[in-house]
Amino acid sequence: MSDSPSGTGFPYRLVATDLDGTLLRGDDTVSRRTRDALAAATAAGAAHIVVTGRAVPWTRHVLDDLGYEGLAVCGQGAQVYHAGEHRLLTSVTLDRQLAGVALAKIEAETGPLYLAASRDGLDGEVMVGPGYEVGGTLPGTPFTDASDLWSAPLNKIYIQHPTLSDDELAEVARRAAGGFVTVVVAGAGIVELLPLGLSKATGLSLAARRLKLKAADTVAFGDMPNDVPMFAWAAHGVAMANAHAELKAVADEVTSSNDEDGIAVVLERLLGGG
Repeated sequence: MSDSPSGTGFPYRLVATDLDGTLLRGDDTVSRRTRDALAAATAAGAAHIVVTGRAVPWTRHVLDDLGYEGLAVCGQGAQVYHAGEHRLLTSVTLDRQLAGVALAKIEAETGPLYLAASRDGLDGEVMVGPGYEVGGTLPGTPFTDASDLWSAPLNKIYIQHPTLSDDELAEVARRAAGGFVTVVVAGAGIVELLPLGLSKATGLSLAARRLKLKAADTVAFGDMPNDVPMFAWAAHGVAMANAHAELKAVADEVTSSNDEDGIAVVLERLLGGG
């Protein structure tokens, strides 16, 4: 645990929060209590970085609504985005040839998959193939010709299976293609293929370095297995009550759910010196 940033008693200089299932409530809003707790932490000298699996186009409107002007790590660590300037600072793309090999190896084990893909860039579309179900109201661009999937640089590929659970599909995918891509479970119905070795920790470490901050300065909040590397990197990892069991198993503590102001509960305690 680092020294307090400005003599306030708040023990961290960086607060890293996942978005879905963590900072956002079930209705995709952020409570006043959580907003106030984050404002108090930043007033105490800490930086706040949103770290999300969503690529920038699926994140930007949320950050704008929050009045968030700092750095955000998007696309499972692939993108570092400056929200205040609406500018993409860094971006890592998926090797499409390797991804094609990985998909073929996975489908050899599972049969045909339902596919979607996130195109690179500030305005990169999410291409959605037949059968793939996109959660909530997030926008997608349908495709039917498989060549459309590969026609532009990608950050990630999403895969779904008609009968396998998310955890089962991820396990098969790792076994079949773990030498070609990183496989993560990022939410209900969200299994992703990423550039090999990429994680939220990759992007968060880059963003933190820009702010001259370190892992030892960081408290991180999350809810899904894709947050495991971020917890391993940060000094203190806090899982939400609604978190996946895999993340709870490596968390330093478990707080209330995203609908019960779990982030605020911890920040208020830390701000109070508890």
